[in-house]
Amino acid sequence: MELALGFVVLIVCLFLGIKHGGIGLAVISGIGLMIYTFIFHFKPGTPPIGVMLTILAVVTCAGFLQTSGGLTVMLKQAEKFLRNNPKHITILAPVTTWFLTVLCGTGHVVYTMFPIIYDISIKQNIRPERPMAVSSIASQMGISASPVSVAVVSIVGFMAAQGYSYSLLQILAVSLPATLIGVLCAALVSYRRGKDLSEDPAFQKMIKDPEQRDYVYGEKESLQGQELPSSYYHATIIFLLGIISIAILGNFPDLLPHFPNAKGVMKAISMTTVIQMVMLFVSAIILFVCRIKAKDVGNSQVFRAGIVALVSVYGVAWMADTYFASQMAFLKSFLGSVVTTHPWAYALVLFFTSKLVNSQGAAVAIVMPMALKLGMDPVMVLSFIPACYGYFFLPTYPSDLACIGFDRSGTTRIGRFVLNHSFMLPGLTGVVCACIAGFVIAHVLY
Repeated sequence: MELALGFVVLIVCLFLGIKHGGIGLAVISGIGLMIYTFIFHFKPGTPPIGVMLTILAVVTCAGFLQTSGGLTVMLKQAEKFLRNNPKHITILAPVTTWFLTVLCGTGHVVYTMFPIIYDISIKQNIRPERPMAVSSIASQMGISASPVSVAVVSIVGFMAAQGYSYSLLQILAVSLPATLIGVLCAALVSYRRGKDLSEDPAFQKMIKDPEQRDYVYGEKESLQGQELPSSYYHATIIFLLGIISIAILGNFPDLLPHFPNAKGVMKAISMTTVIQMVMLFVSAIILFVCRIKAKDVGNSQVFRAGIVALVSVYGVAWMADTYFASQMAFLKSFLGSVVTTHPWAYALVLFFTSKLVNSQGAAVAIVMPMALKLGMDPVMVLSFIPACYGYFFLPTYPSDLACIGFDRSGTTRIGRFVLNHSFMLPGLTGVVCACIAGFVIAHVLY
């Protein structure tokens, strides 16, 4: 009875939190914590401090990147690439948005790309739904393949907390190719989806109105005519060098400082600590070299979104740890055999949890520690990293809604039955194919 009632409290808090957004989700988790501690008398769990500090360092660096103009450089180069290959926009646009997210650690960069993707596709008479919907999906799939995303640094931290010595590079060796394969599969199924614009009666009827035609085809959206200051390029180079440094240090632990542990054995410092130090160091270099105002970083979109994710992980992970830790004996006996015998069940739980909380980082914080404590093979956990993206299932996520808004042709939309929306086919294709690819890659490598 205690197990069931506790689970009801968890689900109710998640649903209430979703209605109020990221920070709302975090503070409503406090209601669950109070109920668990003072009514059910569960021992309070432990907030994931190491994970939170890593997230804080990463989003700070991303904020400095955006404020310094380094992100604008990346977007400009991405646009140049797409405009040089307009006929293949349905394949190249999602690969581009995936790559930008991998570099920057946030899918929010896609908002700037939407008008560019729309402009190229409509001028080529390509149904905008084809490249735009899959580009929205790809931008979010890139989160679980980024060395500076909340989700991936959380995975590094939770793995280390359970005693598994998988480096950041080992994790990315699975998630990077797996998610890219998923994105390519999603792009392929989108290549001819829907009617061509010339055969779409609703579209043809709309553009018969001269005002609607002008609205649909509009003005050219472009960064190509803008001259960017040299400091923007310096920021980009500094950031990329920081990412390369983390990859090298993660792959060659002998390069790391070693210190004696509690038993007197010399051990390298953890990669979570390395990520924190490098990200703060890179931020400082950008601050001095590019001469930006540190106070402006707090107003950047990337920083604000990252802090919301940090607070969400704090509240949700603490509440979930309190509940699952109190029921660990039962969970080990009941669910332990399920996740080891049917590991796909873990992927489903991760997928739908991400929909509940609308965050890959929060989904990882809720599900992964529980699975590892239950004794699930860490290789299987690595296999299904792409399953932490499931919030496209209902078209309520900001990037999907923004995508619909930017498509002035009206081809990207929510269907009559809600679930038959433009993001369902590329989303399911991308995640399923990425999980299959992740399973194969993880078992080949480890």
